[in-house]
Amino acid sequence: MNPATVQELIWAGVLVALAAFWPMMSNGYWLGIGVDVMMYTALATSWMLFSGPTHYISLASAAFFGVGGFVVGSGMSDYDASFWSMLALSAVIGGVLAALIGLATLRLSGVYFVIFTLGLAEMIRNLVSWVQNNFLGSRGLYVLTEFTDAHLYWMLLVTAGCVYLLGWIISRSRLGFALRIIGGDETVARHVGINTAMAKVILFTTTGVFGAIVGAIIAPRWSYIEPNQVFSPQLSFFVVIMALLGGSGRLWGPVVGVIPFLLIWNWVDSNFPNQSILVLGVAFLVIVYFLPHGFVGRIEQLRARARGR
Repeated sequence: MNPATVQELIWAGVLVALAAFWPMMSNGYWLGIGVDVMMYTALATSWMLFSGPTHYISLASAAFFGVGGFVVGSGMSDYDASFWSMLALSAVIGGVLAALIGLATLRLSGVYFVIFTLGLAEMIRNLVSWVQNNFLGSRGLYVLTEFTDAHLYWMLLVTAGCVYLLGWIISRSRLGFALRIIGGDETVARHVGINTAMAKVILFTTTGVFGAIVGAIIAPRWSYIEPNQVFSPQLSFFVVIMALLGGSGRLWGPVVGVIPFLLIWNWVDSNFPNQSILVLGVAFLVIVYFLPHGFVGRIEQLRARARGR
């Protein structure tokens, strides 16, 4: 095994261990920021597992996240189920949903895939709202636990660590190699004997599983679950922006994009609430015109130029 890859995994483990101390050093606002950072790190990194090597831009993150939150809310509110059993069920349902979507849609590519995944998330949100309004007799669900923000932070940190470890393993496997060929040229991948549909479905399913897990973990933080909240399309755009801003070429790239974007977004949203949506537009422009490969890609380009001198 390449020593550089082992060193990368060791550094990731050290950073996870250091991050675990954050709840002991902060509280209130900054602990809440930490929870948000862990939530989006897990979501953006799981998004990278599929979209990074294949270059398929998925806007379905809100669908899987919402499924996780809704399953936990429904189970605990209507059936008095335990949080942990609903967390496990969320992962299963998220994975099954992602597999079904993948089998039905991953033959699409480019802008068609982007539009479909966004429409899918909106369809699920409206379907859940319709079911609640017409059959459940209530619009929201209560999730009451004894978890604090610190507990949720640690659960999300473990989830993000698991996503990274899985991505590290996949990137060095035959599946990861196949996905990189698909990202380069899917036609070539099919000609050399790669089952492109199966490879894409496997990774897309993994994204669905982790998206649902994150949604389930966050549910106790909100206490009251409402479809428009957990299925918010804004979340899908946030995940894509953070991943691309950090850099989709490296598995740890999303972390570089999550922290600055969240800090800027929270500051603008607090001080200029009517202008917060402008941050999304500016972020897209920065990515397209100035950082097409993200912060990580830009840093690597500068290092390559320095070595060339």
